[in-house]
Amino acid sequence: MARIAVIGAGAGAMAAAARLAVAGHRVVVCEQAATYGGALGRFAREGFGFDTGPALLHLPAVYRDLFIKTGREPLESALTLTQVDPASRHVFPDGTAVSLPNASRGGVLAALDGALGAGAGERWSDFLGRARDAWDATRRPLLEEPLWADWQVLGRDPYPAVRRRGLFGRGKGPTTATLAEVARRELSDPRLIALLESHATAYGFDPRAVPASAAVLPYMEQTFGTWYPAGGMRALADALHARCVARGVEFRFGAPVERIVVADGRAAGVVTAGGEVTEAEHVVAGVTPQALAALVPGGAPWEASDAPAGPPPGAVPARMTVALALRGARPGDAAHRTVVHTDDRAAELAAVFGGGAPAAPTVTVLRPDDPATRPDDAHEAVTLTATVAAPGPGGLSADEAEALAARMTERAEAVVEGLRERLLWQEVLPPAAEALLPGPALAGGGGRFLRPANRTRIPGLYAVGGWSHPGGGLAHAGMSGAIVAGLIVNGDDWQGST
Repeated sequence: MARIAVIGAGAGAMAAAARLAVAGHRVVVCEQAATYGGALGRFAREGFGFDTGPALLHLPAVYRDLFIKTGREPLESALTLTQVDPASRHVFPDGTAVSLPNASRGGVLAALDGALGAGAGERWSDFLGRARDAWDATRRPLLEEPLWADWQVLGRDPYPAVRRRGLFGRGKGPTTATLAEVARRELSDPRLIALLESHATAYGFDPRAVPASAAVLPYMEQTFGTWYPAGGMRALADALHARCVARGVEFRFGAPVERIVVADGRAAGVVTAGGEVTEAEHVVAGVTPQALAALVPGGAPWEASDAPAGPPPGAVPARMTVALALRGARPGDAAHRTVVHTDDRAAELAAVFGGGAPAAPTVTVLRPDDPATRPDDAHEAVTLTATVAAPGPGGLSADEAEALAARMTERAEAVVEGLRERLLWQEVLPPAAEALLPGPALAGGGGRFLRPANRTRIPGLYAVGGWSHPGGGLAHAGMSGAIVAGLIVNGDDWQGST
C-alpha cells in the first residue's frame, strides 16, 4: 500500500482518488477551497438552485465505468440520470428555430430538414459521418491512453476532408483546414455553420483557429447523448465525493498546497499552509501547469520535448453565468437547453478571443424540469451562460458584469416568455479562475491543442484533470483520473485499458 497525496478535489482528481483507494492505496486529498467539485459548483438562494459550471453530462459511460470499477455499483445507484430530450433547441438570428432530438441521427436529420429546408439534414449527417472517422482514429490515444511519447504524430489532423490513407493520413501530409473553413465548405448554410461553431465555443475553442478534428465535439454529443442528473450537475460532484469517502479517501479542505516535496529525485509528499507535511510515495496534482510549475523545484515539471504545453490559462475563454429566479411555473413544453445565437458571429468571435465583451453574445438558456432547482412548482429557476473573454487580473468590474448580464437577459427574452415581468431577482456570477474553459485535447494543429502529459519529469508526480491530458470537459477529466490511476497502479510503462 502506497501513500498518495492528491492536490485538488475536482472531478478528475476525485476520479483518480477513488480508483487508487480501491487499489489499496492510502489517499489524502488536499483542497484549498472549503468544498469539493472544482468547476461543478452550485449557487443557492431562497429555495432556488443553479449550476455554475458544466450544465449537462455527455459520454456518461466514463463515470459509469468509474462506479463499477470502484464498487461494482452502477452510477445510477448514486444519482438519477435522465436523457434530455430534445437535447437542445437552437434559435437563429433570422428567427428560425430547430429542436434536436437526443442521440438520434435520423431524428436530427429530419428536424434540420424541416426547419432549415430540404438537404440541410443530409449535409449535417454527411459531416457527422466524417466526424465519426476522426473520432474513431483518435478515441484511444486522446481519451483512453497516456499521451504517446511521440505525441507529435497527433499533430496531424485526422478529419477526412480529403481521402487519405492510414492513421492520421501518414504519407499524405497533414490537413490544415480549421473548423470554420470546413463549416463553410461542407455546410454552407449560415445556420448550420452557427450550430457547428457553437459546439466549439462552448468548449472554449475559436472555430477560426481550431483544427477540423474539433468535429468530434458535436459527434460525441449527438452519438452518446445528453444527460442531466436530478439535483443538478453538483449531484455528480456529491456522488464522486461520497464514493471517495466510502472507499477510505481522506479529504482536507481549506488546505492549499504550498510546495511539493522532492527527495532523492522523486516526489515525496506535499507541504500545506502552515507548514504541515504530508508524506507520500506519489503526488497527483489537479491544477494548471503554471500552478504546478510553481510548486516544484526547477519550475516546469515537463521537459520541453516530452509533452505539449497547451494554451496558457490567459488564452482560454471563460463562462459567464446569470441566475434568474422567476415567479410562475415552468411551461411544460420548455426545452431544457436553448441556444440563442448571436446576430453577429464575426463580432462575437473577435470579442471573445480578442479580449472584449460581445455586444450580442450567444446565450445558452437552461430551464431544467427539476424540483431541486426551485422552491415550489409556482416558480422557475433559469440559468443563462455565455462564453466570454477570460477576465484580467482584476476580473470584470461590477459595471461591466452588470452590462453583460443585461445583454444576456435581453437575448434570453426571445425564448422565455414574460421574463422581465416574472423576474423576482437575478444573481450575476462573473467569470473567475474556476470558470475558465480548458477544452478537450484535439489532434491536428501541429499539437497545439494537446495537453501536457499525465507523467512528469519528476518520478512519482502526476498531473490530472482538465489542464492535463486528455483535456477539459467532464468526460475527459474522468478519463484523466482513470489514466493517472492506471499509471500508478500498473507502472509508468502502462499503455492504457484494452
